[in-house]
Amino acid sequence: MHSLPFKPHADLLVGLEAADDAGVFRLTPEIALIQTLDFFTPIVNDPYQFGQIAAANALSDVYAMGGKPLTAMNIACFPLQTTPAEVLKDILRGGLDKVHEAGALLVGGHSVEDPELKYGLAVTGIVHPDRILTNGGARLGDLLVLTKPLGTGIIATALKGRLASRDAAEAAIRVMGELNRAAAEALEGLEVHALTDITGFGLLGHGLEMAKASAVELTIFASRVPVLSWAREYANMGLVPAGSHANRRFCEKHLQVDPKVDPIAVDLLSDAQTSGGLFIAIAPQHGGQLLARLHEKGVTDATIIGEVTAVGVGKIKVRP
Repeated sequence: MHSLPFKPHADLLVGLEAADDAGVFRLTPEIALIQTLDFFTPIVNDPYQFGQIAAANALSDVYAMGGKPLTAMNIACFPLQTTPAEVLKDILRGGLDKVHEAGALLVGGHSVEDPELKYGLAVTGIVHPDRILTNGGARLGDLLVLTKPLGTGIIATALKGRLASRDAAEAAIRVMGELNRAAAEALEGLEVHALTDITGFGLLGHGLEMAKASAVELTIFASRVPVLSWAREYANMGLVPAGSHANRRFCEKHLQVDPKVDPIAVDLLSDAQTSGGLFIAIAPQHGGQLLARLHEKGVTDATIIGEVTAVGVGKIKVRP
């Protein structure tokens, strides 16, 4: 990608060079356009729930830039020869309900026949150019807040192996289908320095992106990180997806893990998430206020899990 001849532009405020959650283009001094796209194969069996999760995942990138979603377009790849059309209808219905829950509008889309089912959204949002939140602004002393529990990737692996309990499946589906809208709204007026959402690279991968973009060291306390209890159980059974191991390897050169930290905890920190929570670096004087707001808005798993402990080369320390 970096070898391609991309053109710079004075109004391109966040582009490919930033490894951020979405692109941002300034339209006027008061309005910037946020654009993002995401789609993937089913991770749950129920078509409606899959549509909701895929839509929530795509919408999340707008919230992760400090913006508000306005419109969405469907992206669907569907095996018409082998799967009833009713399945596609249920997927699209799930996505539409989640778009409406976000206060946005579905304005179209595109579908192709494909032997492998895939679904997602292209989403357009807006933000004031002076209020864009990126993953590159974390400062020394900032508190680190995570708004959703980890473990959905491990539970999804257990689901594929038909080893997940009904309670575990329901908990993971609830977490993945939950919009980050309330969490994003809780940030208004507070001194937030950096923001991203936790998806396929796991907490460690996306945390490292923040650390590198901000040129800081993050310290994460493993015991404080919210985790779905079933995920810990399944991780102990060895049900850790390959993507999580890849995330760990990607971070290794910039990761320092205290010997007292349980290796299973590191697996959970590396777990590839779908539609995960927001990861927030906020000024320490506003951390308590943010947490209170999040809990009042029903984001009950939100927790302060660490802090920015040094400046310099981006890295992560994991402590018990």
